[in-house]
Amino acid sequence: MSTEHETTPTSFSDLGLPDHLIEAVERLGYTVPTPIQQEMIPHVLDGRDVVGQAQTGTGKTAAFALPLIAKLSSTGPRNPQVLVLAPTRELAIQVADAFSDYSKHLKHINVLPIFGGQDYSIQLRQLQKGCQIVVGTPGRVMDHIRRGSLKMDSIHSLVLDEADEMLRMGFLDDVEWILEKLPNRKQTALFSATMPGNIRKIARKYLTDPIEITIKSKAMTATTVQQRCLITSGGFAAKVDALAKVLESETFDGVLIFVRTKLQTVELAEKIGAMGYASTALNGDIQQSQRLRTIEYLKSGKIDILVATDVAARGLDVERISHVINFDIPFDTEAYVHRIGRTGRAGRSGHAILFVNPRERSMLRSIERATKQKIEVMQLPTVAEINVKRVQGFKDQITAKMLEDNTFYAKMLEDYLQETDADVTQVAAALASLVQGKKSLLLEEDKRPRYQPEREKTYGDRKSKQQRKPRAHNIQLPPDEGLERFRIEAGNSHGVKAGNIVGAIANEADINSKFIGRISIYDDYSTVDLPFGMPAKTLNLLRNARVGSRLMRIQRLADSDKTSDQSSPQNRQNRKPGATNKPKRHSNRYQGSAA
Repeated sequence: MSTEHETTPTSFSDLGLPDHLIEAVERLGYTVPTPIQQEMIPHVLDGRDVVGQAQTGTGKTAAFALPLIAKLSSTGPRNPQVLVLAPTRELAIQVADAFSDYSKHLKHINVLPIFGGQDYSIQLRQLQKGCQIVVGTPGRVMDHIRRGSLKMDSIHSLVLDEADEMLRMGFLDDVEWILEKLPNRKQTALFSATMPGNIRKIARKYLTDPIEITIKSKAMTATTVQQRCLITSGGFAAKVDALAKVLESETFDGVLIFVRTKLQTVELAEKIGAMGYASTALNGDIQQSQRLRTIEYLKSGKIDILVATDVAARGLDVERISHVINFDIPFDTEAYVHRIGRTGRAGRSGHAILFVNPRERSMLRSIERATKQKIEVMQLPTVAEINVKRVQGFKDQITAKMLEDNTFYAKMLEDYLQETDADVTQVAAALASLVQGKKSLLLEEDKRPRYQPEREKTYGDRKSKQQRKPRAHNIQLPPDEGLERFRIEAGNSHGVKAGNIVGAIANEADINSKFIGRISIYDDYSTVDLPFGMPAKTLNLLRNARVGSRLMRIQRLADSDKTSDQSSPQNRQNRKPGATNKPKRHSNRYQGSAA
């Protein structure tokens, strides 16, 4: 059975859910089910296997979470009854939080997220304590199954969330392995944005007469949103400096800034706070209670700038957001549409600014084709333009203050003028200087504080280095636009596969697999293309991450040449006649999606 739907004319009370779950969703602000919820919930309640094809952000988590909670047994030992597999730790945390929110009124129901990058002891203690719902990434779930810490006999329902993403990350074999370890599985739900052949094969093999639901999605950009792009060069630090100028020059109310990783949300929010703005981060590590408090602060004006990831900003609806800034360009046109849809709401005008590295121009053209709109190229404001804005802002503050009750100060100044016979203008100037303090109101070009990017090799430096020695790696196609190449100290001789690399990077550094490009595996090492301008904190995290049993020790490929000079005189003496310094390349290769 396969059906397609676009609208939903029903309510949660019509879907057969118990009263405590209807109360829970209403408390969270949901009054009308989405199409995927309307179609899926009754079938999951009936115990049917289901296949749902729907884009991210359509409400599919509630489509399986609500009916599965309704079917939980709260009596007897706290053994796992429901297992949800998610491709990334961020999604696992998000789904686990949703289960917790929906089951808040149920006593003795525990939800446990398990994922890579977290200490095993924390998860082992929670598993021993007992839980009915486990949400995890495939690799960590497999580890607990092998340890015997995750008991599979009592699990009756399995959910495969974002199955196509797990396919792209190389987890499909792991998923099948886990499926074989569920002897008492009675119900399976599979959700995927797309339905490639391998996903359909899994559905045919492991699901019994499934109900198939396909939800059409129509993504259009709002005509009330003015779209502009800023061409930036350099890495993270240079973009921060450009962002400072944009914030100085724009008149905004609330601002939502999108970045790719959770680490970047914190790092960028700290830098924006140092500029004097009320800013905070919103990512998957933030508890639901804190998330709700953060959103309320944004609505009320206690904070003005929110730095978020795509997943964390889903469902965010704040009319006050006047600007959406894409600090990192999305590698998915639909993600761009969802991002800028956070502004220009309720009939208000909005502004969307997209930071584009010269290498990312092809993605810019893809976005323009998808949205059928030309994105205007903007220029960074000059210091003179910023100074004009600052002066006007200071004048506006004076005007606003004059509307308040200043009787006390007016009397005091009147006495002062009579006592000193001073010039009124000079007195006002002295007061303005007193308010401003030692910090100059105007910027000076040569004194403007900047976030200096790390020194990068120039083309001439690279060229001269190449003339001095041959490269230590095979000639490859250059990275796609917006990506740069990194070396990982694990290769074919260590049993490493492309899917292992994708999974390790995605889970340990919280980088969506869409942002992972070409992977090439050699005997003793591998190369991978990652987004240009990766923050130092993310790279440090990946250096200590493992691929299988090996430390990644990831570094930029150009930097790795410094430590692997195979053409030195000593190396040439040790090399056998006719030997080459090029390692054997294997065909094991993964090409991540970039659109």
